[in-house]
Amino acid sequence: MRMDLGSRLRDHWPEYLIEAGGIGAFMLSAIGFTVLLEHPASPAHAALPDPFARRALMGLAMATTAISLVYSPFGQRSGAHFNPAFTLAFFRLGKVEPADAGLYALAQFAGALGGVLVAALALGALAADPGVRFAATLPGSAGELVAFGAEVAISFVLMLVVLVTSNAARTAPYTPLFVGACIATWITFEAPISGMSMNPARTLGSAAGAQVFSSLWIYFTAPPLGMLLAAEAYVRLRGARAVHCAKLHHANAQRCIFRCGYAAAG
Repeated sequence: MRMDLGSRLRDHWPEYLIEAGGIGAFMLSAIGFTVLLEHPASPAHAALPDPFARRALMGLAMATTAISLVYSPFGQRSGAHFNPAFTLAFFRLGKVEPADAGLYALAQFAGALGGVLVAALALGALAADPGVRFAATLPGSAGELVAFGAEVAISFVLMLVVLVTSNAARTAPYTPLFVGACIATWITFEAPISGMSMNPARTLGSAAGAQVFSSLWIYFTAPPLGMLLAAEAYVRLRGARAVHCAKLHHANAQRCIFRCGYAAAG
C-alpha cells in the first residue's frame, strides 16, 4: 500500500493539486460573495433587504463558480470532484483507485482549509463578522435532524443527476450545467434548512474559520450517505457497467487517471 501511495503521488500529483486548488477557489468565492451579500455594512446587503433575493443571487454566483471550475482545463483534468463525498461515491462505483481516493480526499480537505486561510488573510474582520462567519453551513431553526435529512436528500439528488447526465451521450457535455442548476436551486430554497453543504471539506473549512464545530457530524455523514445511496440506486437500476468514468466532464483532451470506461472502449 505504501508503494502504491508513493507511485500514485509521484504520477498523479497534478490532479491532487488541482483538487486542492479547486475547492480552495470555491471557498474563496463562497466567502467573498457572502461578505458582499450578507455583511451588514455591504451596499449590496442594504440594496437587497429580502433574504430570499440574496440567496438567489448567492446561488447564481456559486453555480457560476462551480460550472467555471468544472469546465476549466484544470477541472477537466482532475475530474472536478472538489468534494470527498463525490470521490467516495465514485470509489464505491469502482471508478477510483483506493490510493487516488484517499489522496483526493486529503487534497480536498487541505484545499478547503487553505482557501479559508487565504480568505481570512485577505478579508480579515469582514469574513469573521457574525453575519458572514466564513460562509459556515449550519442547521436552520428546524434543528439538526431535519438538517441531516435535508443534506442526505440534496446530496442524493445531486449525485443521481451527475450519474444520469454524465453517462448519457446527449447530456454528458452539459453535466456541469446540471450541477450548477442544482447548486443554485439548493442555495435559494434549501439553505435555510441545513446551510446547503453537500461537502464535508467545504463545511470543515468554514467551521475552522468561524470556530463553530457543534454540528459538524451532520456534514461529515449526510453528504456521503446521500451520494452513496444515489450510487447504489443507479447501479441497481442501470448496472455498474453503465457508469463510464469518475470525471464530471470527460469530452476533453485532458488525461484521465480513473478506471475509465471511455478508455476501455477506445
